[in-house]
Amino acid sequence: MANSANLKNIRPDLLRIASWIRPGSRVLDLGCGDGALLAHLQENKNVSGAGVELDDDAVIASTQRGVRVIQQDLEEGLALFDDQQFDTVVLSRTLQSMRNTEKILQEMARVARFGIVSFPNFGYWKHGVSILAGRMPVTGEMPYQWYNTPNIHLCTLKDFQDLAEALNLRITDLATFNGSREVQFLPGWRSTLAVYRFASPFFKEA
Repeated sequence: MANSANLKNIRPDLLRIASWIRPGSRVLDLGCGDGALLAHLQENKNVSGAGVELDDDAVIASTQRGVRVIQQDLEEGLALFDDQQFDTVVLSRTLQSMRNTEKILQEMARVARFGIVSFPNFGYWKHGVSILAGRMPVTGEMPYQWYNTPNIHLCTLKDFQDLAEALNLRITDLATFNGSREVQFLPGWRSTLAVYRFASPFFKEA
């Protein structure tokens, strides 16, 4: 059973991601930040795996949590990892800042049976209102001004689904959030964050 004290310290979207990961599996967390997800999975699901992170402070924080971290820029690709080396690879709240979106998704499909990505939903209704008012949206999931944002490839849910189809990534699960609340009704309009799970075209489940 998951430690209830630890559940309070982990974001709801990360808990949803954790629910899609099988106990005892091999997990790679790209842009793992402070290692919260992997630490949770190690403690509660007995997973083995590693994180990839570039930021010095985040690497230190992950290591202090007992998470194995490789310090590397994701833009350089995942050549360090073999085909299907992992069961699941996670890219949380990072896809929108990648220069080569297609490449990282293809690499995720190469190194793992399943991929999980999350990103801000640009289709959120308040974003449209902001643009109609003549300004780029600034929200909790996109808290930057237009001139200093790291978010270079924003998309809607439908945009991502079209790209996944073009890359032969079969979407198996979707969860959407607005703050800490999971959104069920009209997620394309009402959610600020989308979380997708997809199956690699190189892996066929028995």
